[in-house]
Amino acid sequence: MVLAEGVRKRFGTNEVLQGIDLEVARGEVMCVIGPSGSGKSTLLRCINHLEKIHAGRLSIDGELVGYQQRGDKLYELKESQIARQRANVGMVFQHFNLFPHMTVLGNIVEAPIHVKGITKAAAEANGRRLLDQVGLAGKDDAYPRQLSGGQQQRVAIARALAMDPKLMLFDEPTSALDPELVGDVLDVMRDLATSGMTMFVVTHEMGFAREVGDKLVFMDDGIVVEAGTPKDVIANPQQERTKSFLSKVL
Repeated sequence: MVLAEGVRKRFGTNEVLQGIDLEVARGEVMCVIGPSGSGKSTLLRCINHLEKIHAGRLSIDGELVGYQQRGDKLYELKESQIARQRANVGMVFQHFNLFPHMTVLGNIVEAPIHVKGITKAAAEANGRRLLDQVGLAGKDDAYPRQLSGGQQQRVAIARALAMDPKLMLFDEPTSALDPELVGDVLDVMRDLATSGMTMFVVTHEMGFAREVGDKLVFMDDGIVVEAGTPKDVIANPQQERTKSFLSKVL
């Protein structure tokens, strides 16, 4: 579903991704861990073309992300074409990014109606179904300010799912939450993984990575230092940088 080949990204003279190679199979949950500044979130944003890569190739479901190839050169797509690609990818941010002036249901139905052309009635019916799925039935008419952080993040997940994505990206979705609110969000993500959704999760929740992840990738200084099953990487890390990081977070 996701293929990264030699992906490089820099900000000025700082190369934050230094040739990333990885593959996420359809229906797989890949968890990415690593210290702050290691390039995890930048890689995730590149997958959705929120950041442009400077070298290499990124593909989702066999289609180049943000570019098309003509001969041996890549050309950036028009914004309308990029938006079409993004419609197939759900993204959940650290800080929810809900529209504060819209109700919970309004947040969820906005994109399906205006991007996919779904009727308001169908979008609202699906929105209520998704709210029930994330444990927020009856919150249709609430506003984000009336919800806890954990509830807002679950609305954000429902909003992403409303576009019927083929891939879900999570950028440390629990990092802004109080500890007692983390569990409900992780439960929703577990259920989503069980349903067969392909997921790319940047996280510091090691228990979730161990339990739910099919693959675990450790990044540091813009490279993939180590990758494997969560059990193998956590129980028997092969690289000293991985061992050092895990000793601090486990």
